[in-house]
Amino acid sequence: MIGKRTKEFQNQVQIDTYNQKGPCQLGPWTSYIYRTDPRHLGFLLARYKFVGKMLAGKENVLEVGCGDAFGIPVVLQQVATIHAIDFESLVLDDANRRLAHEGVTGVSLALHDIIDGPVGKKFDAAYSLDVIEHIPCSQEDRFMRNICASLLLQGVCIIGTPNLDAEKYSSPASKEGHVNLKSATTLRELILEYFHNVFIFSMNDEVVHTGFYPMAHYLLGVGVGLR
Repeated sequence: MIGKRTKEFQNQVQIDTYNQKGPCQLGPWTSYIYRTDPRHLGFLLARYKFVGKMLAGKENVLEVGCGDAFGIPVVLQQVATIHAIDFESLVLDDANRRLAHEGVTGVSLALHDIIDGPVGKKFDAAYSLDVIEHIPCSQEDRFMRNICASLLLQGVCIIGTPNLDAEKYSSPASKEGHVNLKSATTLRELILEYFHNVFIFSMNDEVVHTGFYPMAHYLLGVGVGLR
């Protein structure tokens, strides 16, 4: 607990909340990022903000590969509910504890590998950030088909991934496990196999735009309308 009264009255609620609930905790993935490359948290938040804005008003949303659930509260500012899945039980147990401590509602987390099959219910939209590049090419179709099988016919799907064209500028740590990087062209081609409409966005640091794709560090593909 820290001092009880602030000099400026508008700051008192912040101290009171801090004393009542303690500091917010990051998960294991994002704690490591904060300790080794803290500016990268800004990039992550911008990606989840983009997802939230694109899916604003959706009732039931699926996150595929939620990791330690860092971005879920950002998207929940725009959508009603999120069902988040990941295949790593350790981070899910920790995320459930942290979200409950913060009183986050409208979210459920489940242990599930989308490669093994669809989720079992239909969602208005799905998003998956920093996952497709870890999926072997031989399993890419199953990954996409099982996401699509979890969507309503008019569903929206957002796929975010580092840009193949920018790989030469990536750090060794960021390249770990990247077995299936996409360019803007190949990301569009992939999503078009499963959706009637595809919109590709470029991203550099926190800025999302429609600029020159080969100069983007990150790509966001939006698929609309299942085939």
